[in-house]
Amino acid sequence: MPQSGAWLPRRSDSESVLRTARRLAENLRAGPAGPGVADAVRGLRRLLEVDAVGMSDLSGALQWSGRSKAEPDAVSAVADVLHTETRSGRPPLVAMPLLVHDELTGVLVVEGEVRMSAVREATAWVEEALEHGRLEHSAELAAQAELRALRAEISPHFMYNAMTVIGSLVRSDPERSHEMMLDFAEFIRYGLARHRDYTTVSDEFHAIETYLALQRAVLGERLRVQIRVAPEVLAVAIPYLVLQPLVENAVRHGMEPRFTPGSEGAGTVQVLGEAEGSDLIISVEDDGVGMDPAFAEAILAGNGPPDSVGLANVDRRLRSVYGAWYGLVVETAEGAGTRVVVRVPRFHPGVVPS
Repeated sequence: MPQSGAWLPRRSDSESVLRTARRLAENLRAGPAGPGVADAVRGLRRLLEVDAVGMSDLSGALQWSGRSKAEPDAVSAVADVLHTETRSGRPPLVAMPLLVHDELTGVLVVEGEVRMSAVREATAWVEEALEHGRLEHSAELAAQAELRALRAEISPHFMYNAMTVIGSLVRSDPERSHEMMLDFAEFIRYGLARHRDYTTVSDEFHAIETYLALQRAVLGERLRVQIRVAPEVLAVAIPYLVLQPLVENAVRHGMEPRFTPGSEGAGTVQVLGEAEGSDLIISVEDDGVGMDPAFAEAILAGNGPPDSVGLANVDRRLRSVYGAWYGLVVETAEGAGTRVVVRVPRFHPGVVPS
C-alpha cells in the first residue's frame, strides 16, 4: 500500500485511497477482461490524475477510462509488452506488463503527466488485485471439486444393496417396493442436484431420513435410528450436502463392521439438531466400532484412506464458508462409537438457500 504523500495527489486522503484499493480488488476479481475493468481503470485514472488509463488482457483489446490522445501509440506499446513481457515507454505514455505469479496476464496503460514511481505502484496494486481474484477463483473451483467428491462418495455398494432389496419386494410386497423406489429416487435426486451451494436444515434432515430408511431396509432391524431436530432451526441455511456424508460415514464405518455374518447385535445412529445461542449444533452419533482418535485426526486432515474423504471435505467446506472457528469436531475411541459435531452460526452473510 503506498504511503499518503509518496506519490498520491494532495487532495487524495487516506480514506479515498483505501476505498479505491478495495474497489480495485472487487472490480478485478474476474481478471483483466472481466466486467469490472471499466470501473477499475476509472478509479485508477482519478487516483493518478492523468488523461487516460487503459487495461487489456492477452488479446490486446484495451478498455479505456478517459480520452486517449495517442491511442495508436498505446496500441503499439501494448503489442510490445505482450511480445516482450517488459515495460514499453515512459510517461506521458507508458505500458506496463501485469504479472501474476510471474505469468503475463495483461497490460496496464497510463497516459498523462505522472511520476514513473506512481505508475509502478498502481501496477503493483492491479497485480495484487488480479492475484487475489485468481486465488478466489481457485478456491471456488476447489470447493466445487470437493462437492463433486462428496457426490461421488455416495456408496455404490449401498445403492446396489438398496436396489437388490427393492427388487426382492416387487412380488412379495409391491406397495413397499414402490415406496422404497420413490425414496431411492428422491435420495439420488437430492444427492446429485446441480448448482446448489446452500440448502436448509429441513432439506438436509429430509435427505438423511430417506437415506436411513433405505439403510434400515437393507440392514434390517439391526440398525436403529433416532432423528430429532428442533423446529426453530429447520429454516437455517447451511452448505448443501453436509449431513449426508456424516450419516453415511456413521453407517458404513461405525455400524456395518458390527453386523458381521451370524452376529445378532444391533446398533443405533442418532442425529440431533438444535440451537445453542446464536449457533446451530448438529451431532451425528453411533455406538459402533469407533476408531483411534489419532486416526480420526488424520482423516480430518485429509490423510486418511481413499474412502474417507467425506469428513475432510465437509470440514474444509465449513471452514471456508464460516471461518477457522467452525467445522467438525470428532469424539471417538476404539470400541466406544463415534460422535461428529457440526457447529455453525444460525445466520451468516451470503449463506442463503438456493
